[in-house]
Amino acid sequence: MRGLILYGHVKELAGGAIIALILGGLMFRSRYFHNLPIWTFMSFAAFIAIVSGLVKPNDVEDYVNWNVILFLIGMFNIGALAEESGLLEYVTYYIVYKVRDRVRLIIVLTIALGVMAAIVVNDAVAAMGSLIIVPLAKVIGVDPELAILMLAFAVTIGSTMTPLGNPQNMLIAVSSGVQAPLSTFVIYLAVPTMVNLAVTGYILAKIYGVKGGPVKLPYRIPEEAIRNRRDAMLAALSLVVIIVALTVNDMLELMRRPAITEIGIIPFTVAAATFILSSDPRETIRRVNWGTILFFIVMFIAMAGVWNSGILTSLFRYLLPGVGSPLNDFIRITASSLLFSQLLSNVPFVELFIIYMQSIGFSGANYMAWLTLAMASTIAGNLTILGAASNVIILESTEARHGVSVSYWKFMIVGALVTLVNVAIYAAYMIPLSMLRI
Repeated sequence: MRGLILYGHVKELAGGAIIALILGGLMFRSRYFHNLPIWTFMSFAAFIAIVSGLVKPNDVEDYVNWNVILFLIGMFNIGALAEESGLLEYVTYYIVYKVRDRVRLIIVLTIALGVMAAIVVNDAVAAMGSLIIVPLAKVIGVDPELAILMLAFAVTIGSTMTPLGNPQNMLIAVSSGVQAPLSTFVIYLAVPTMVNLAVTGYILAKIYGVKGGPVKLPYRIPEEAIRNRRDAMLAALSLVVIIVALTVNDMLELMRRPAITEIGIIPFTVAAATFILSSDPRETIRRVNWGTILFFIVMFIAMAGVWNSGILTSLFRYLLPGVGSPLNDFIRITASSLLFSQLLSNVPFVELFIIYMQSIGFSGANYMAWLTLAMASTIAGNLTILGAASNVIILESTEARHGVSVSYWKFMIVGALVTLVNVAIYAAYMIPLSMLRI
């Protein structure tokens, strides 16, 4: 008995070491470990999980959610094609040409970037947007810091409303058992998300004192941003095909017809068809953020180790002891998401919390609870830099390319206000629906 107790303490110690490594690495990387990519910390955490026995070597493959990995590979490749062809710049500058006033432009760009994140994955839009956001700020005539925060908040908020928007939503869509996830997400999350995008753009414009006035345009016409018309059309067509395929798949599932359950294969298959048609497939592959793909593979392993250690079980149980009323579940899941996403980042947290929620009785029938988890864990990314991987992607890129960044504390001060407003708007929309059981 004493040996079992000692072994339990060793497991918890190993789980604590994994959490400390991930959290400490992310918090102090910019000061002490700036030459190390984020995935190196997660990789070492996976190493600890394996050598400590929390994850058995023969079981490693079973812990990786390959459906999510295929989804990310597919979407990142299409995103890289959109970046390389100039499609993203075209869409952005098209908006600039249509909306000339600075204040309205900040609001419209926030909405547009958010909608793109809902379709193309927030990390992909973050990576592409970070390439042009600082030059765009100079064109608009606003503080680059505002533009960086606008991109970070927009891709986080916008990604909330679809399973395509971010990895944690994809995890929930494929693991929770919710029927027709694309349709369900859009029905319950699209309206408050669009409101939040507009409100957040307005808040940023007010905080940074943006004055109305005309914007000097960088191109004579938006089409000049397109570098390769064929690849831009291919990327746009691929996105349309993916959205249509996922929508049709949802409809088939709702009609209880044969449907694809591993929906990550849809964007992967579409991306696979684009390589032979693109102008330079080697360049497309090169532009994919493979470090992020590796990050998620090792994250699944590391988080399996944390779960197997049992260190978080008691904390989860305290915040969410079981299935309760819709209002109780909303409050408890939201509080858990906001707290633990700052410690683990939102994707690792969701990976663990899905397992926990299923263990205490949540099923696909509790769709509102799963939507609350998707909303709260995603919006938690607006609270601090550590809350979402997309924040780190943006800040790393803008600092490396343009020497412009946002401090941890400035991000948190502005982010706290934005997060509070965002959660309030979602609550005002979702809680009445959950009470009605719509």
